[in-house]
Amino acid sequence: MDLVLSPEQRAFREEVRGFLDTALTPAMRRGAALTSGVFAEPDVYRAWQGALEAKGWLTYFWPASAGGPGWGAVERWIFETECARAGAPILPGMGLKLVGPVLYTYGTPEQQQRFLPALRSGEHVWAQGFSEPGSGSDLASLRTRAVRDGNEYVVTGQKIWTTQAQFANWLFALVRTDPAVKPQAGISFLLIDMTSPGVAVRPILSASGDHELNEVFLDEVRVPVANRIGAEGEGWGIAKFLLENERGGTGYAPQLLADLDRLVAAASPLGALLADRATRLRLEAEALEMTELRTLLEIEEGQPPAPRSLAIKLVASEIRQGIETLAVDAFGLAGLQLPAQRPFHADDAPPLVGPPEAGLAAARYLNARAWSIFGGTSEIQLNLIARAAPAAP
Repeated sequence: MDLVLSPEQRAFREEVRGFLDTALTPAMRRGAALTSGVFAEPDVYRAWQGALEAKGWLTYFWPASAGGPGWGAVERWIFETECARAGAPILPGMGLKLVGPVLYTYGTPEQQQRFLPALRSGEHVWAQGFSEPGSGSDLASLRTRAVRDGNEYVVTGQKIWTTQAQFANWLFALVRTDPAVKPQAGISFLLIDMTSPGVAVRPILSASGDHELNEVFLDEVRVPVANRIGAEGEGWGIAKFLLENERGGTGYAPQLLADLDRLVAAASPLGALLADRATRLRLEAEALEMTELRTLLEIEEGQPPAPRSLAIKLVASEIRQGIETLAVDAFGLAGLQLPAQRPFHADDAPPLVGPPEAGLAAARYLNARAWSIFGGTSEIQLNLIARAAPAAP
């Protein structure tokens, strides 16, 4: 769906398209097309991250005061739409979209000077240490302990479902610094060097065979107090800011629409029933796109993203799963192939049958099952939406 853009916005769109034409190399496009998980792998996205940083567009959703380009909501939407249409690799958001805003909002000047440049250059690769065994949706029950010892904390515990921790060298984590108070009040926000003694990472393979998730074990890891964001006990409030920023600052629709377009083109001609399903998914994604834009404009005016952002994530998860289900059905036997070797873009990877959309259909279908779990399960989202709804008269 196209909005009525101003001349300045149309000129900006042409600038974005020109940049993508020259900056996106064939290797980047191929790696993105053969990515079966949520984020591209480092050998695919690092060059793209460097190109964006050189252009000054890497942190396009950061305010100008924090080093962003100062774009408004429409400019951000244009950029995300054109990147999706061009097949750009999807950058991991743990650093850029999650801990970055925490640092420029809550971090000290010293922390900002130390961590933000390294985040942007790619020297620091971040993972998120929130969920634990038994503490996922009920995050306030987390048990990872951080005991103060002079100018350090001694951290012991376990984190789980830690996306791309196998590539990360830093972990932002919620830890319990005071077990004697209300659960939410005893949580602090720490930045942990993953090269420290006592840190161990164990892979978790998904049903598709992809390695995106991990367990992280922390065995008496010593963390400087200077790596704490905010005061002791403020971690819960900072985590709420991070999650609201994640849900409200992300546009799902551009990528969903682009992926649906590529699927329909690769699987054509579709039969009547499949074509009907594709049309319904497109209408749902376009409606989601308008809701996202409205939400982004409201955030720009200072309004909080919740509760509509909760519904956005819920609907986006359903559309994503619908697209991947359609792909498996549309490609028939070719959509059921599931090679064990990863990554799919490696030079020595076994050849796929048909276009990438067919070769990756089964893996993407299985990975999409997690969309209604990560970032807040659909059940939790529905509960939060219900609580936020106005009471009936």
